[in-house]
Amino acid sequence: MADSATDRPVRVKIDFVSDVSCPWCAIGLNALQGALARLDGRVEADIRVQPFELNPDMPPGGEDTDEHLRRKYGSSPQQLERNREALRRRGAEVGFEFRKRERIYNTFDAHRLLHWAGIEGRGVDLKQALLRAYFTDGLDVGDHETLARVAASVGLPAARARAILASGDYADDVRAHERYFIEHGIHAVPAVVINDRHLISGGQPVEVFETALREITGIG
Repeated sequence: MADSATDRPVRVKIDFVSDVSCPWCAIGLNALQGALARLDGRVEADIRVQPFELNPDMPPGGEDTDEHLRRKYGSSPQQLERNREALRRRGAEVGFEFRKRERIYNTFDAHRLLHWAGIEGRGVDLKQALLRAYFTDGLDVGDHETLARVAASVGLPAARARAILASGDYADDVRAHERYFIEHGIHAVPAVVINDRHLISGGQPVEVFETALREITGIG
């Protein structure tokens, strides 16, 4: 519970399990950050970006988005457009812009870069930048040069990013983290795990995250 005498913020650890190619993850991360902003410094969150691959077998170069979604979910063109409109509306509510993207890409190398960014204290910054690069700008988030440029845009050294991507650095770490969360029951994303105990699933509205954080921390 918050220390009212000193007005110190309550610290929480938040594991944000997600994929770069998951639109609801973009909504969820922005909503979570919006909820923390509403709490006006009363909760101090250590957000750790954790990996999850929606399409681990995605080939190099990716696949056409509509073809992929039709094959995976059986979605009709009308359903796809309705889903896009729902995403655009929900994204706008949390300040995230969705535009039409042509392809879905393999995200494993993006997760390796995110692991490194987390070590450098820039995990959330890079995650947001990659989500915008993909969903707003339509960039190939499996392309190494694109990934290096996005890393540089959040203050990470592009040369080091290129070296990581050219190697197998952090591959074992990413796979270990993926296994851990799957073994602990995470099979869909976004999944927000607070203090290793409390799970909030899906791209929930800001109000849901705010209420949960108030209840978990006891700040009322």
